[in-house]
Amino acid sequence: MRRTVATRHSLFVFLANRAVPPTNNGSEQALRPCVVFRKVTNCFRSEWAAHLYADIRSVIETARRRAIGILDAIRATLNGSPLDGAASLLTATKKG
Repeated sequence: MRRTVATRHSLFVFLANRAVPPTNNGSEQALRPCVVFRKVTNCFRSEWAAHLYADIRSVIETARRRAIGILDAIRATLNGSPLDGAASLLTATKKG
């Protein structure tokens, strides 16, 4: 109950801001490929493989939501660049 009172101001943001969806369907849909992969492969054989898969899916899903090319996002991540400036960083690299 205390947590609800502490975050009460965030519960109905979607009523004031139409850009905020009232459900978490986007998040659920983003998790779906991971669940299917886990079921088809009968889980992961090692913990590091599960973490690696989660990290890669996170980069891919973030790139998709921000309309960044997947390979550009992976390159930017491996270079240690944030995905916000990934597109501008890669175009500047290609020019120079």
